[in-house]
Amino acid sequence: MSDAVDDETEFYGDRKIDSKPIPLLDAIKEKGRVWEDLADEYGVTNPDPPWKITLETTCDLLAGDSCVKDYDEVDQDTTLLPSLDRRWEEDALSDGRYKDVPFPERQLLSLAHSMINRGLLDEAELEKHMAAVEKRLNSG
Repeated sequence: MSDAVDDETEFYGDRKIDSKPIPLLDAIKEKGRVWEDLADEYGVTNPDPPWKITLETTCDLLAGDSCVKDYDEVDQDTTLLPSLDRRWEEDALSDGRYKDVPFPERQLLSLAHSMINRGLLDEAELEKHMAAVEKRLNSG
């Protein structure tokens, strides 16, 4: 369903998706650890990562009312990332750039990719927050 045009653009159905590399996300893709491994390492039995609810809530908040209205009825000025646009981008990025990453990490990388491309999140800002979280986790 995904037809690559070049390394930065692809069409998913009739939608153009910006899939250009984002260095921080590519580094996470290559060096990041998945929840299944972390859960085993720390003896956690919950199959869902603790951030999954936050991820789903973030998607809903960015979508605004696009989850309950027909696509052509959504007021684009009140919706930062319409749910259908996010899903198309997630599907395209999951089939392409992040296809080797397991779910739900693939969904998280796709959302971050879409947010960075839309200017909703800055790559340097994300890196700073990640460093702060890592510091808290490792300051036992």
